[in-house]
Order: sequence, then structure tokens, then C-alpha cells
Amino acid sequence: MNYTLHQLQIFLKITQMQSITKASEELHLTQPAVSIQLKNFQDQFPIPLTEVVGRKLFITEFGQEIALAAEKILNEVHAINYKTLAFQGELSGRIKISIVSTGKYVMPYFLSDFIKEHSGVELIMDVTNKSQVIESLELNEVDFALVSVLPKKLKIDRIELMPNKLFYVGSSAMTFKKSPTKKNLFENTPLIYREQGSATRNAMETFIAKNKFSVRKKMKLTSNEAVKQAVISGLGCSIMPLIGIKNELQNGDLKIMEVKGLPIVTTWNLIWLKSKKLSPAALAYLEFLKNEKTGIINQKFQWIQKFN
Repeated sequence: MNYTLHQLQIFLKITQMQSITKASEELHLTQPAVSIQLKNFQDQFPIPLTEVVGRKLFITEFGQEIALAAEKILNEVHAINYKTLAFQGELSGRIKISIVSTGKYVMPYFLSDFIKEHSGVELIMDVTNKSQVIESLELNEVDFALVSVLPKKLKIDRIELMPNKLFYVGSSAMTFKKSPTKKNLFENTPLIYREQGSATRNAMETFIAKNKFSVRKKMKLTSNEAVKQAVISGLGCSIMPLIGIKNELQNGDLKIMEVKGLPIVTTWNLIWLKSKKLSPAALAYLEFLKNEKTGIINQKFQWIQKFN
């Protein structure tokens, strides 16, 4: 056996993504390079690690066992690197954060300076919907989660970051003969929803139910970007987080329509389990946020104040 750490890393990523193409994208490598490393790794074992059925890649039972061993080996390597940095007096470790999809417009700005300052800290950030974010936190798979709606069933600590405003938006190409009524906006215009489990969808449905609107035409899309492009194209309107449409508002692709009761305003919170024993890196990050969050908001998100 003469496999390398690089091969272990590539094989583990392939098993996680269930795809050579997706693994190559995650690792920032070309697809042929990943395929070659997989073949070189496979050639060292007498039993297949993967199999292709149709055009889909599957990990064999033996491959899954090797992937578990690879993960343990790589974790030990990370631990050695962190300990080395710690003995040199540098902050080190891994911070895992799960964020709701709209949070990708927020969280990087609250991480950038910290990661630049502490090169020994590794960041892992998963972007998914609210249900998956809360599940990751509950299962103790992450250190922190970024949400705009606090979970009711978990005992958590939190730090407030900034407001999250949701407006009714449509394509700038949309025209009405006169000022549109709520009936026109909600009952006669197709509405575009996020998928079940999305905090944005929950907020939208709560607002519609509270106002007793009868929505006749609606579509469901599975990402904020997909909803945004659908609204720009004129497929319909939606209630969307302001944070994700800055460029489209500035470019004139989208417009905000005034509706009584909007915007819906929630708060972005970074949360963690009360019972979680945070690592030195995670504790240092919380201290960084407490000291720097106001400056980050003033520098990066001042534009939000123009919309009320």
C-alpha cells in the first residue's frame, strides 16, 4: 500500500458527493485529475471501492469502510497540524457553521477578517435550508448555525448580528394601469415560493394567512437564486430577503412594491447549543464578533438602512 493523503482526501470527497464531477468542483481540481487519483487509489486494493450503474457512481460496502478509515486518518492529520500551530502560539482548529441559503449573503462578511487574521483556523460552512441547519445543530455536527428564526425546541445561546428584511418584489418590467391592489399582487399575480422548510417560505405563508389572501397561482423553487431569476424573468412575484437582491435593485432588474405590513423584519442570529463545549477557535470567533460586528455592519451593510 502506497496511497497518499491527497488520494485519501479525494476519495473521501467522492464518497461524500457521490459524484466525481461534484467532488472536483469542491476540491477545485479538474475532473480528469480526480478520476486519475481515484484510479490510482483503487489500483492499490483487490476489492472495488466504487461501481458505476447506468451513469451513476455508487460506493461499494468496502469503499464505505475505506472512506470511514480515510476520514479518521485525515482528522488525525488535522489534529497534528492544529497542535503544531498551538505550540507555536497560533490560534488553530476547525470551525463548522451551517447557514440557511440566504445567509450566504451575510455570513462571509462576518468571517473574512477573522479567518485572515488566524490562518491556522479552518472554516467549514454548509449552506442549506432551515430544517437541515437546525438538524445539523441538534445532532452536534456543527459549532454554530446562522438563522433568522430561532428554533423553539432547542436550548441555545446566541449573538444577534443584523436585521433581515423581506419585501414584496417583482420584475421592473411589470406594469399596472393603476396602483396595484393587494388583490392584484397576491390573488391575480403568480407567486413564487421557496421549498418547504425554508424560513423565507414560512414568513411568506404566515403573512399571506394573516391577511387572508387567497393565492390562486403559485410556483415552488428550491433556492433563493432560482426565485430571483424567475421574478426577474416575469414568471411571477415573491416576498424576498432584501440582503439577496442588492445588485438587482441597483441594476433595475427588480423593484420593491409597497404593501401594508411589509417589510417583514426578523434578525440574523448566530446560535449554538447551550451544552456545546466550544473549541478555543470557536470561543475566539465569538469574542471577535462581539468586538467587531458593529463595524462590519456599518462598513458592509449600511445600504440596507435606505429601505424601510
